[in-house]
Amino acid sequence: MTKRYFTIAALTVTVILLVFSACRKKNITSNDTSFKLLFSNDSIIFDTVFTSIGSATRQLMIYNPTQNKVIISSIVLEKGQSSPFRINIDGQPVYKAKDVELNGGDSLYLFARVTIDPSNVNNPFIVEDNIRFLTNGNEQNVKLVAWGQNAVYIVANRHTAGFPNYRIVADSLETVHWTNEKPYVIYGYAVIDSYGELDISAGVKIYFHKNSGLWAYSDGTLKVNGSLENPVIFQGDRLEADYANLPGQWDRIWLMDGRQGFDDEFHNVLIKNGFIGIQAESFLKTTENKLILDNVVIENMDGVGIFSRYFVIEGKNIVIANCGGYCMALTGGGTYDFKQTTLANYWPYSARNNPALYINNFLFDSLDNQIPFAIDFTLGNSIVYGYNENEFQTEMVPGADSLYLLDHCLIRTTKKIINGPNYKDVIINKDPLFLNTQNNDYRIDSLSPVIGKGDPNIAASVPLDILGNDRTQSPDLGAYQFEPGQHNDGN
Repeated sequence: MTKRYFTIAALTVTVILLVFSACRKKNITSNDTSFKLLFSNDSIIFDTVFTSIGSATRQLMIYNPTQNKVIISSIVLEKGQSSPFRINIDGQPVYKAKDVELNGGDSLYLFARVTIDPSNVNNPFIVEDNIRFLTNGNEQNVKLVAWGQNAVYIVANRHTAGFPNYRIVADSLETVHWTNEKPYVIYGYAVIDSYGELDISAGVKIYFHKNSGLWAYSDGTLKVNGSLENPVIFQGDRLEADYANLPGQWDRIWLMDGRQGFDDEFHNVLIKNGFIGIQAESFLKTTENKLILDNVVIENMDGVGIFSRYFVIEGKNIVIANCGGYCMALTGGGTYDFKQTTLANYWPYSARNNPALYINNFLFDSLDNQIPFAIDFTLGNSIVYGYNENEFQTEMVPGADSLYLLDHCLIRTTKKIINGPNYKDVIINKDPLFLNTQNNDYRIDSLSPVIGKGDPNIAASVPLDILGNDRTQSPDLGAYQFEPGQHNDGN
């Protein structure tokens, strides 16, 4: 009896000690600076589109994955009291909380709430904030995202390795029309799938969130049909005055190879403040279609205005201005015909080493060997100018036809240029006297050397300038025909 009693007593004491030890361990406060909380999501998205002033609430779970207690020094809304969001901890809506205890293995509910008036046109389209968590000196963030205005919101819901997050907006064998009833706001990439088509009507405004874009996948088709009075506009989603002309706010319009007879088309379009305006490339196969550009302005791109790899492009009345890299980089060969084009690079944000216009006839293979492809490039009645001494560069390798012609153009260059197979009636290094480059006004002054210097035969195929003025009598170079009485205010 005594031995049995002793065994039971010893076992009881051991259990009590284990329980007491576990309790003590949970009550130990960890000061580990490498400690990280776990969250149920890395962002909280309020995907409700309000039609009037309204609120929505979402929850976040916060986990302590260790056995020891931690003290979260602070939970703070980054924008503080000016934030449209509020967080609710212990039943109180606040914008910050301090010294929140979380036992080992325990979790905490946090509720986030947003109140927005989507009819307020001063709101950005996408309203954001961050919840900052500080634990043992280690900061973590959870993003808050809500919609700030009435619009059609396109939010990425798919991911394929090697590509950005995306959402299909025109599926295979589907034709989708975007009309100007509401603006479109893209969060991620909007994708036109193979054999799908997206038609964008006059007056549509498309706003991209950071790193977002529009992507016509192989054999997908994009047709943008703005009008002179109601152009289609592609830009970032930040509407504050400080962002009006700020480059790099979104990514690009990306076009891949297409089918014969299914051309990508842009008519009366403004593209601004992104990274690459239009990227057109033979990606999976040699393209059988072409890109048609008519009355298109691309400005304030952090990288390149038009970037191509072995494509076919026809452009008339094109203005590409103020790009951090190239206004136009046509690489890997291809066929290009541009008329009445203005390339003007007065990039103000940093030093720029690249020319406004660059063409080459090769691509690189996986071993960085140059693989030649034929190129046929024509630029007629156009201007290539900017801050750099050389704004035109060609780079050709043997092994493929390398045809290019600048016909009745003004160019800023260090090249020695004479009339011949590559140059015809070219004006060298004369300032075209744009009206106001700081305001992106690339009409020409009354004293400009490009007035009346265009070839009437080229102008006959583009009889109206980008503003609708007749140019057939005495055509000027560039996208704009000089009009007596024009003013610096754009009229």
